[in-house]
Amino acid sequence: MHRHPLITASQLADLLAGSPGDAPLILDVRWELGSDNGYDAYLQGHLPGAVFVDLERDLSGRRGDGGSGGRHPMPTVDDFELNMAECGVDNDRLVVVYDDFGSLAAARLWWLLRHFGKYDVLVLDGGIAAWRALRLPIASGFRMVEEGDFSVRRSRINVLEAEQADLYAREGLLIDARPADRFHGQNETIDPVAGHIPRAVSLPARSLVAGDGRLLPERELRQALGAVGIDGERPVATYCGSGVQASLVALAIAAADLGGQVPVYIGSWSDWITDPARPVEVDVRTPAAGGGAG
Repeated sequence: MHRHPLITASQLADLLAGSPGDAPLILDVRWELGSDNGYDAYLQGHLPGAVFVDLERDLSGRRGDGGSGGRHPMPTVDDFELNMAECGVDNDRLVVVYDDFGSLAAARLWWLLRHFGKYDVLVLDGGIAAWRALRLPIASGFRMVEEGDFSVRRSRINVLEAEQADLYAREGLLIDARPADRFHGQNETIDPVAGHIPRAVSLPARSLVAGDGRLLPERELRQALGAVGIDGERPVATYCGSGVQASLVALAIAAADLGGQVPVYIGSWSDWITDPARPVEVDVRTPAAGGGAG
């Protein structure tokens, strides 16, 4: 099942102006690596009716021994189902998600909901900045929400373990969504080991986002994705540092209509390096700019 994953601010405003029974649930998932001010930003101003989702608490599981699972491990089925129901998610109600950092965190929530069988979810392209740019209403403070009836359903969107990610690198296409310098083993300031999964291909997630926080237009997305071999036919999966930027590349692939069921190695590099037996590739020959999230 595939549908265009994005909604514009004006389209969302039209939905909210319609029948109350048709209004989507809006989830605010503002987050940035190394910062814990997402909730404070939400309280100061958010889309009317939006409910805050905490990426660290609601969209991540518990790390295993030695850090296995990565910085933001896959949440358990039971925990995710409960967390989303407490945020007001219903099985049969459209969900719109947004953030304020190029849709990185919003893409993680989009991908997880779809992985757990909730397909009617859209990402607000450009996030809260796009909403504010149209001078649309902003609310503040905490919002009480009635618990939803969300229940996990079967999905064909797979989460990968390390061995499966390695298989994609060998026999398909494994995209590394981190900044290019980290891929090449340079300027690694987040994880204790630098480099990348052997045979992975670099495509920084943030390179797919325009300066205003929106994803690139579809034609430009297809060009950028096609340049690394993503053509809608070749099997492709994504990873990054901890399954956040990888989700944005999966979102971009869907927005370019090149695949709506891209698997993600959620544990990503921060999980891969917990086993010293796993190979690491470093290529310092290609200088590149830094930056990025997990």
